[in-house]
Amino acid sequence: MADKSDLQEWVIDGLKANGGEIHLSKVAKHIWDNHEADLRASGDLFYTWQYDMRWAAQNLQKAGKLKKLSKTWRLS
Repeated sequence: MADKSDLQEWVIDGLKANGGEIHLSKVAKHIWDNHEADLRASGDLFYTWQYDMRWAAQNLQKAGKLKKLSKTWRLS
């Protein structure tokens, strides 16, 4: 079952799959397209994953792995 800790990896995967820089909605689409079943089976995370995805990005930014440019995210 997926949990919040998986979201950081999924955000990175979404960015890599889309050239390293994309709008955050495209990251969400990538996560949904590739992890829908995981999210549906994740209990309460199913209802909060897009919010939690933003926190995952914030943690990645603090770790120096991601840059936020308005609503676009870029791998560092």
